[in-house]
Amino acid sequence: MTHSYTLRSVYEHHLLEAPNATMLIQEGQHISYWQFEQLVQDTETWLGQQGVKRGDHVAVWLINRVEWLAIFFALARLGATLVAVNTKYRSHEVHYILANSHAQFLILQLNFRKIDFAEVIKGVDASNLTHLKTIMMVDADDNTPPTLLGRPVVRFLPTLAKPSARSSSDPPKAFSDASQQRTTVDSFEQTQPDTHAFAQPEPNSDHTQSSTLEDLPVIFFTTSGTTKGPKLVVHTQKTLSEHVRHIATGYQFGAPGDALLTALPLCGVYGLDSALAAIAARMPVVLMDFFDVASASQLIKQHQITHIFGSDEMLRRFAEQNPEPIAFTSLKLFGFAAFSARFIELAQELIPRGFPMRGLYGSSEVHSLFSAQHPELPLEERVLGGGTPAAGARTSVRVRDPDTLELCAAGLSGELEIKAPTLFKGYFNNPEATAQAFTEDGYFKTGDLGYLRGDGSFVYQSRMGDTMRLGGFLVDPTEIEDVLAAQPDIESAQVVGVEINGQPRAVAFAIAKNKQCPPDTSATLKGVAKTLAAFKIPAHLWFVDEFPTTASANGQKFQRVKLRELALKKLRQG
Repeated sequence: MTHSYTLRSVYEHHLLEAPNATMLIQEGQHISYWQFEQLVQDTETWLGQQGVKRGDHVAVWLINRVEWLAIFFALARLGATLVAVNTKYRSHEVHYILANSHAQFLILQLNFRKIDFAEVIKGVDASNLTHLKTIMMVDADDNTPPTLLGRPVVRFLPTLAKPSARSSSDPPKAFSDASQQRTTVDSFEQTQPDTHAFAQPEPNSDHTQSSTLEDLPVIFFTTSGTTKGPKLVVHTQKTLSEHVRHIATGYQFGAPGDALLTALPLCGVYGLDSALAAIAARMPVVLMDFFDVASASQLIKQHQITHIFGSDEMLRRFAEQNPEPIAFTSLKLFGFAAFSARFIELAQELIPRGFPMRGLYGSSEVHSLFSAQHPELPLEERVLGGGTPAAGARTSVRVRDPDTLELCAAGLSGELEIKAPTLFKGYFNNPEATAQAFTEDGYFKTGDLGYLRGDGSFVYQSRMGDTMRLGGFLVDPTEIEDVLAAQPDIESAQVVGVEINGQPRAVAFAIAKNKQCPPDTSATLKGVAKTLAAFKIPAHLWFVDEFPTTASANGQKFQRVKLRELALKKLRQG
């Protein structure tokens, strides 16, 4: 059995076996594999006519919609790279991505009800976007400007074919000339489909083409930039298509009745990887253009959603707006990544209400859904970040002490290091950062603090840049944050490490439940002292109205760097 790892291999088997099966659902419309394939082919042709060619970088700044995925697959067939632009980005962030990715084309929309793309684009300084040539506008109308950022605007023309345009007995249309040869790609299905549906090229010609495409960059993700400036993470067609197969098999996607809700943006690894894994498993994907609890709740019930991935922030919104004892009976897995403290208390509230929560681990470099906690673990362990890798024995996770540089035994915290066949290929145009990211034996240095369990699974604790060396011990700030947030008058807390009188100390920022009348700091710290060891008690506690955050595709992330800067400023002021 021959395996192909081009992006098109993710759904090619299903196009042959079940062309009329539902692949995507958008605003109630069921889109089959055949309809999607026609849109991809039309998009590939149209993009080629606009001058997009192999090696080009095309920035895509769109909400979750079928065109986003069609553009992605079409670019992959052309050998071009999609630059994923976060829909939450503001003007300076959009400029940064366009400039640093060397994007020649930008595909966007201006008229979406919840994001003012037009206002954001006005603030982008186009003077040094030296590579950008053309703007392609989705949903263009008579009010669409002829130019943006000093570049010509062209209307994005490919449209979705109507279901009635094809008889259910017709064979699917052959792929474009560059992708005629079909190879069996489904690592989790053992049936061999009929290869006669596709024309056969000269021997080995398309095999060479596919092999070349597999190794081409297919997408640039951005790191969150919470501790340093964001970098552009390069994944190839092979690293992406192979990883989504691991997800589909490792988490047993595709049982009868399974359906995924894409509540997270496709521009981020959690949104895109989960959607592609569902497609690979012939599992309908319900596209949600912009997350809100009311719409998500309706879609979960309407389509009997079984799988959803998100953040603890998203879950907290469900908890606040869905008071019924059992919210959703269809859910099998709500995989989440925690970006704030007190997520265990959240799990204790939501799991009995029908939210099957399991902690995950992932990043732009190793992909999302890299690992998940086992569903049979006790609740307190099940919702921690980390778990068992989806790819199983194909991956290796180890932990290294940041001071001694020795590998850690199970239970001891250090920096997580990961080796896997689907790791990113490097940071675009940043060879120094790429070299620093890997060990000599090929492990990715994640920059994350964690520890191994005795069974080989692991637990993620925090970013290494966020950890503190207090009293001679590595301390995860979330431990202190949890204790602070448990105080009766505190809503949430963030803790950072600074140097005071030559000694590393913890300092804390908190948001009071009553912002107009925050509690006494001395009394609060005395309450904390009843639970924490003396060396973990914050040297200072300051109340603020909000924490500085940065937008990521998966949710808001706290910027500890800015909190640390604010702490040092307050200390200097006395």
